[in-house]
Amino acid sequence: MKKEPYLIIFAVLLFTACNKDEPIGSNNELPVVQAESTYTVSKDENITFADGLGHDDLSTTPFAIPLKLDVYFPDNTSDNRPVFMFIHGGGFTGGIKHKPEIVEMANYYASRGWVFVSIDYRTTEELGTIEGMTQEEEVLTYYRGIAPPEWINNAMQGAQYLSQFQQTIAMYLAQRDAKAALRWIVANSNTYNINTDFITVGGASAGAITTIALGISNQEDFRDEISITDDPTLSTTNLNETYNLRSMVYFWGSNIKLDVFESVYGLEQYDRYDPSDPELFMGHGTAADLVTPYEEALELQSIYNSLGIYNNLATLVLPNGEPAGHGDWNGVVDGKGLFELTFDFLVERQLLIVE
Repeated sequence: MKKEPYLIIFAVLLFTACNKDEPIGSNNELPVVQAESTYTVSKDENITFADGLGHDDLSTTPFAIPLKLDVYFPDNTSDNRPVFMFIHGGGFTGGIKHKPEIVEMANYYASRGWVFVSIDYRTTEELGTIEGMTQEEEVLTYYRGIAPPEWINNAMQGAQYLSQFQQTIAMYLAQRDAKAALRWIVANSNTYNINTDFITVGGASAGAITTIALGISNQEDFRDEISITDDPTLSTTNLNETYNLRSMVYFWGSNIKLDVFESVYGLEQYDRYDPSDPELFMGHGTAADLVTPYEEALELQSIYNSLGIYNNLATLVLPNGEPAGHGDWNGVVDGKGLFELTFDFLVERQLLIVE
C-alpha cells in the first residue's frame, strides 16, 4: 500500500540496469583499486560546484548561495579512477559535508584509489522565514525560483507546522543540488582522472533518501520544474552534462522523497522504478527507535527484487550484538564495518580490479 508521505517524513525526521555483469559506457578498462590503505590522500576543500537560490532571515527576495564540495583523491598516477559521491544527513534541516565519519570514509576510499566527493546542499537553514505571511501568494512569491509552485502547494496541504512545510521545501533543494554536484563531477572528471563509467553515490539518513531519489528519478526530474528565468543560478549547474550512476549506497534511509514526488505530480506508485536502475547496497539497523524504520529498507529490497535488480541489505548490529540504531556508523555484519561492507559490494559488482 502506498504511504502517505507526510505522516512518515514529519513524524520521523523533524526530531533529529538489469544486473550489471559487464562494465558500462564507452571506457571498458576496469579501474584498479587497493585492498589496503596504500596512497597518501590529497584534498581540495570548499570548491563551489554551483549556486542555488535561498533566503536569510532578513531577505525579501532570494539571492544566490554558493554550494560547496570537498574532493579527496589518491596520490597516484592512475588515469582511471572510480568515483564515490557522498551526501550527508541532517533531516534536511542541517548537516555538514565534513562530519568526522564522512571524512574517515573519504580517506578510507581515497587511500585505496577512489576519488571521493563529499557535498553540501541547501537545507531549511537557507529558507529564511515566512512567519507573518498569511496569503498563499505571498509564500509562492517568497519561494519563487527556489521550489516549483506545485511542490510548494503540496507542502502547504500536507504540513501541520511551519517547520514541516520548510522541511518539505528543503527536500526539493537537496535533490536539485545533489544532481548539480553529480553533473559537476562529470564536467570535471578529467581534472581528477575519473572514469565516469564507475560512479557511485551514497548517503546517510537524509543523504540516503536523496541518494535513492537521485538514482531512481529521471535526469530531468528536480531540474526542469523551475525555469532558468525564475532561477538564473541553474546556469551554474552544468546543465549540458549527463551521468550514468552505477551503484547506490544507503545508510539508514528510505524512499520517502519519491513518495512525495509522486504525490506532487500525481504519478502512480513507484512509477519511477525500472530494471535499469542502479544496483543498491543498504546498511540499516533494526533498533525500535529508528528515525527511518527498517521496514523502509525491506520495502526497497522488495521493489528491487521484483524488478530483478541486484541489491544487498546488510542488517547492522552493534559490536556488542545489540541491534544498530539510526546513525550507528559502528554497525557491523559478521564483524565487518560499513566501509568494508560497501568496499566489498562495489568491487564485486563493478568488477573492479583489486590489488
